[in-house]
Amino acid sequence: MADATDTTDTPSGRDYRDTVFLPETPFPMRGGLPQKEPVILEQWGDLYGTLRAERQAQKAPLYVLHDGPPYANGDIHIGHALNKTLKDFVVRSRFLLGCDVDYVPGWDCHGLPIEWKIEEQFRAKGRRKDEVSKDEFRAACREYAGKYIDLQRDQFKRLGITGDFANRYATMDFTSEAAIVAEFHKFKNSGQLYRGSKPVMWSPVERTALADAEIEYHDHVSPTIWVKFPVTGASDDHPDDLLAFRTSTPSIVIWTTTPWTIPANRAISYGPEIAYGLYEVTAMEEGLEFAPWAKPGDRLIVADKLAEDVFKAAKIAAWTRIYDINPSGLECAHPLAALDSGYGFSVPLLAGDHVTDDAGTGFVHTAPGHGADDFEVWKAHGHHEVPDTVDPDGAYYPGVPLFAGLKVLETEGKKTGKFGPANGAVMEKLIEAGNLLARGRLEHSYPHSWRSKAPIIFRNTPQWFIRMDQPLASGDTLRETALTAIDDTAFHPAAGRNRIRSMVEGRPDWLVSRQRAWGTPLAMFIDKQTGQPLHDAEVDARIVKAVAEHGADIWFTAPDSDFLGAHDPARYEKVEDILDVWFDSGSTHAFTLDPRTAEHGYTGDRPAHWPADLYLEGSDQHRGWFQSSLLEGCGTRGRAPFKAVLTHGFTLDEKGEKMSKSKGNTTDPLTIIKESGADILRLWVSLVDYSEDQRIGKQILQTTVDAYRKLRNTVRYLLGALADFDEAERLTDYDQFPPLEKFVLHRLWELDAHVRQAYEEYRFQDVVRPVLEFCSSDLSALYFDIRKDALYCDRPDSLRRRAARTVMDEVFMRLTAWLSPLTPFTMEEAWTTRFPDAGTNCARVIPETPAEWNNPTEAERWAKVQRVLEVVTNGLEESRRAKVIGGALDAWPEVRLPAEAAALFEDLDAAEVFRTSGADLVVDESGVITATINTADYPKCARSWRRVPDVGSDPAYPDLSARDADAVRYWDQTRS
Repeated sequence: MADATDTTDTPSGRDYRDTVFLPETPFPMRGGLPQKEPVILEQWGDLYGTLRAERQAQKAPLYVLHDGPPYANGDIHIGHALNKTLKDFVVRSRFLLGCDVDYVPGWDCHGLPIEWKIEEQFRAKGRRKDEVSKDEFRAACREYAGKYIDLQRDQFKRLGITGDFANRYATMDFTSEAAIVAEFHKFKNSGQLYRGSKPVMWSPVERTALADAEIEYHDHVSPTIWVKFPVTGASDDHPDDLLAFRTSTPSIVIWTTTPWTIPANRAISYGPEIAYGLYEVTAMEEGLEFAPWAKPGDRLIVADKLAEDVFKAAKIAAWTRIYDINPSGLECAHPLAALDSGYGFSVPLLAGDHVTDDAGTGFVHTAPGHGADDFEVWKAHGHHEVPDTVDPDGAYYPGVPLFAGLKVLETEGKKTGKFGPANGAVMEKLIEAGNLLARGRLEHSYPHSWRSKAPIIFRNTPQWFIRMDQPLASGDTLRETALTAIDDTAFHPAAGRNRIRSMVEGRPDWLVSRQRAWGTPLAMFIDKQTGQPLHDAEVDARIVKAVAEHGADIWFTAPDSDFLGAHDPARYEKVEDILDVWFDSGSTHAFTLDPRTAEHGYTGDRPAHWPADLYLEGSDQHRGWFQSSLLEGCGTRGRAPFKAVLTHGFTLDEKGEKMSKSKGNTTDPLTIIKESGADILRLWVSLVDYSEDQRIGKQILQTTVDAYRKLRNTVRYLLGALADFDEAERLTDYDQFPPLEKFVLHRLWELDAHVRQAYEEYRFQDVVRPVLEFCSSDLSALYFDIRKDALYCDRPDSLRRRAARTVMDEVFMRLTAWLSPLTPFTMEEAWTTRFPDAGTNCARVIPETPAEWNNPTEAERWAKVQRVLEVVTNGLEESRRAKVIGGALDAWPEVRLPAEAAALFEDLDAAEVFRTSGADLVVDESGVITATINTADYPKCARSWRRVPDVGSDPAYPDLSARDADAVRYWDQTRS
């Protein structure tokens, strides 16, 4: 029948509208989410606490999601929203699956971004950082972080995030800092910690060392130079005339992209397996606009494979290869020796496995203070003194000949983060010395600080490291233990395993010290005589206790004697470096998971909170939080603090470009929530493939809104169709259900198994997309349309109507459960609309689905029936366009089809399936299904609008079909 029925103009003159059941519900078509969601949040109250209490009382299985802490500065951005929403999907879906879920939101509070903000605040007041006491500075940092913890917490709650916010953690909490210090002491006392002087990645802008996880690579244009090192000595196995005068002394040629490191050069590295030759220049290119630095007669030593490339760069047109050269035993002069006696030392040739002939000259300029390979080869050949040429601010030390005070990297003013005059000055001096062969420019990937975005340099500094390759108590090294833990961890997606494995396999020792103010200190004492850390359990305990009571500030303000006890303070030096912030966050498992086991009564046969079931963060955390947590857990407990790791990609704009405020292409989650509602943002998260980079923007969000409307309309129709449904109406005998209902129940059985598995495997997209397809194709386009007539016009106690309403109830109960983790506000609104006194929808578990609903035979039948229906529907559309019929109820199609297809309709009402007044099925073995659309030449029922032969068969209701007459009589009798 039609959606709206005007039956006032009937032969009987009766208005039948009040006898027709039309779905009605206060659940509106428009969501109005921005206004409703805050009200629902108020109604939920401490939802997480309520759910945990219920599940613990039930002794439900424990599931632990450990929160990777966001940084406590600024409003949340779209990356935060994606991450926290995915975590909320995990939390809510595990509650839905019947678990007791432990999830404690946390914040990372220490580190440079907050230091910078506080430095800016003090500068605005006319005070430099060095004019502010450490105590005052740290207090300002703490206040700043606390402000943004509160702000972000409220924003996360508005997004619908549920968790133990009442017991949130922060790395700056006193108890957290104490736990971090205690974890650090474990490394100290196990012998894994050592102090070493080696080149580390150094940020002059931030004035601190950086670890691998704090580096990102950007395209950068560097100057390149080819430099001559004159050969000054050779061992006996070299040709006699190597140093004999011909036209010039031979020179070894090196190539580098860091001219500023030439003053720090102390050696040249060569590859033992590389073929080298001595070449003599015979002609230069002609017609050049500048005078080249090479000239005929120059004798140059380079790798044979690279000779042509070198000579091309130097504008050398012709050359002669004189003979093979073995670099072993050669010695050179520094290329600046002629200008200053400070460079008058000998430069040896050192064999190194890191040297290749893929690019450059086949020789590597070796500055042991400015490169890891340089440092290692220098040490391997028995050299111990490593020169320091660049200070913490990125300038040459005063004692560096020719270049004292020149900036390698600018750290102040508008040029902050730009390379300074050092490169140019070095090149000018090389030209003056006659040892610059060629120069150019190279665009390449260069390391930058992920915070300041400024380039970094390698600089030799004394730092504290954790050894990767020293055996632990188990006999395995930290690296080996971590690799084993990786093998024991489940990764989602699986590619994450190889990614983090390759990083751990090749990573250096863990640099854990930083020369900054705001962080957890390396709270230990060093013996001034031996340079070794003090190992005293009582001292360590006093330190941890003091930090737990007063915070880490106590380390910088209390006298050493407060900690040292019987030890002489004069003999010990207090270490005031702070810990790498990745050590802070990598230790969070120690103070969020371990303590909660006892707090929540998990003893004896109940599992502990450690290790966590899942860590979930962006894919960049393979080198960040995942790895620091892995190393911290393996170093202190012999295994990873997680059982599984899930990673998501990054959020891009609609064009697939990285978001940037300068580009104006950012999407603000708070704006989405304000304008459209949190459920729209959450639905977008559920629809994307989070394992890849995702896109978001106005058009994409509009698509999400359209999907939401279809979902909401489905729920709204169900609520209207189920008005006044009660248990007395429910059909309980499966065998009594009509075939169409059995098909829908089968689809529920299929989807239930699929949804459960998808939630178990964190495949949220595979929850929402099949459910949306079910709503659109199986419900709206098929089931609701077919059953509309029975729902509206059958008498309430008819088997068909009872079956339909029973199935719709089962659909409603499952939809509101399945989708509650993804769109919790909308599902809560739907649930409380129908069951205002039943408690929150969020506390439900997925209803059990009877095995008898699994009916693949019925599913196969309806797949074939729908192919017949498609033919009929197409015919009806053509007839409607041709104005042969006004609507489907004006039609009585003749459908010709094979016997096998006709058999599908043996216990079906074909007219009901086709939504027509009648239908004739004619067996035709041509193999083609056809539909001829005839008009239904019968009177029109004034109530259902069907044109059927039995209209008027009941004299009491002359304008109704027999079915409708029976329904109206029932209606009249029950209301009399």
